[in-house]
Amino acid sequence: MFDEVRLVVIINTQPGRGSDQLAAFEKLAPLVRSEQGCIQYDLHPVVGNSDSFVLIEKWASRKALDAHHLAPHMLEAAKHNPTFRAGPATVLLLEPAVSSLK
Repeated sequence: MFDEVRLVVIINTQPGRGSDQLAAFEKLAPLVRSEQGCIQYDLHPVVGNSDSFVLIEKWASRKALDAHHLAPHMLEAAKHNPTFRAGPATVLLLEPAVSSLK
């Protein structure tokens, strides 16, 4: 359980290009979700901003996440994303929560 890796990825598209992000995710998500070690891969539009998204990822291990970044479909997506994104995504790597209750 402590090997799990969680990410929050903030994505902004060029004005009016949010539908391109949704279409790209629709094609990519089944491939990513079938990768070894993928536990969660979900895109959420931001309420009130059709060009902003939050991607929630959970991976079984850092090794699985590293393999994900090298998957052919991810390398292809990295080439295509700049055509509609406003800039690089902001990737937040989360630490496991530590309970303060004793």
